[in-house]
Amino acid sequence: MVTDDRQRYIASVSVGSGQVSKVAGGNRSFSNLEAGPSGTFVTVMSEPQLPGEVYAVENGTLRRLTFHQDAFVKPLALASVEGFTSKSKDGTAVSNLLFRPADAAPNQKMPTIFYIHGGPTAQDEYGFDLSRQMLAASGYTVVAVNYRGSNGRGLDFSKAIYADWGNKEVIDIHGAVDHVVKAGMADPDRLGIGGWSYGGILTNYSIATDTRFKAAVSGAGSALQLSLYGADQYVN
Repeated sequence: MVTDDRQRYIASVSVGSGQVSKVAGGNRSFSNLEAGPSGTFVTVMSEPQLPGEVYAVENGTLRRLTFHQDAFVKPLALASVEGFTSKSKDGTAVSNLLFRPADAAPNQKMPTIFYIHGGPTAQDEYGFDLSRQMLAASGYTVVAVNYRGSNGRGLDFSKAIYADWGNKEVIDIHGAVDHVVKAGMADPDRLGIGGWSYGGILTNYSIATDTRFKAAVSGAGSALQLSLYGADQYVN
């Protein structure tokens, strides 16, 4: 399974040459890969408007095996999901996702929530995201920002925030804000931000350094990092 710039795809690696070949991919997210008979595989795959289902992978072709989610999504007006790239003030290109309510007009300026992923070594990708879909269904444009520290863009991108929390990531979040405001999709007077874990930490950093967000929700986010010394689960 390869995590690569908002996608998670299936690949094969040659033991001899190290060459990586994509087996099945696209703007979707694969997981739980299991080997089947005669070189086939079984995987779970989700797409922006379809939660995970089980598929067979046969010579690079997908064959859907389960249809559990059809009854769930049939009555729903799901948000459109598209990728966009923003430029931070230091020139860094950042990969993001935009969720637009199903009834939103193409050029409608809407209240916008920046829902920030945790980790930081994680990424928002082209898989089904119930939390952001629910926010969009409530009338918000929702933005997912793959700030520096995220994975999917290579090791250097992930390591860029080493020993430097709350700096480049916040710059990247504001770059994404500037992009959607300039594009006329986000109302600059009705911006919100929130996240869980490291997303909560970045929510704290963001509202402590700028007042453009009118509301914020920090889930499981620390605010005084020295207080974690001797107590954090990752250092004990």
